[in-house]
Amino acid sequence: MKWSIIKGASTKIGVDMARPFVLEIAKTADYLEKNLKQAKSGARKERLQMLWWIKTGQISQRKELNQRLSRSPATLTRWLAVYRSGGLSALLEEKKAPGAAPKIQGEALEKLKQRLATEALFSSYGAIVEWLKQECGLDLKYDTVNRFVSQKLKAKLKVPRPQSLKQASGAIEEFKKTFNSR
Repeated sequence: MKWSIIKGASTKIGVDMARPFVLEIAKTADYLEKNLKQAKSGARKERLQMLWWIKTGQISQRKELNQRLSRSPATLTRWLAVYRSGGLSALLEEKKAPGAAPKIQGEALEKLKQRLATEALFSSYGAIVEWLKQECGLDLKYDTVNRFVSQKLKAKLKVPRPQSLKQASGAIEEFKKTFNSR
């Protein structure tokens, strides 16, 4: 224990002056350790690690916790308040940003799906952009339509390739037979 004299008065400076760190953790140390090992995100690991340290008695003060986790006291206070009010599930809840609404939705999406499912295929993504502009009144960029149709709808624009007029009529059939036998 260190002693310091300030204006003639003696005061203790040390570990004992901090407010006692009390937190009731409902889960067992084994449960926390198991979940800590299985945690995939860094945020979950950090919070489980904090609870495990407290449960096993490795941490007795907030200052130690701040130093070990390299987090501000405000962050740890917020985490502990969330744990006290909502428990482990509230502390480990990961919120996701909602993201932007899809540009093609509702009736326009249904029309596009029907058109892609029929035999009347589009020859290019540019043709889809024009069709959406005429039929649905949507003015979208080529890249937006390309990404949406190929990634979200998993549709492929398959168009028969032009054939040479000089090509022998039986050459295609012969190629298909030999190609499949490989």
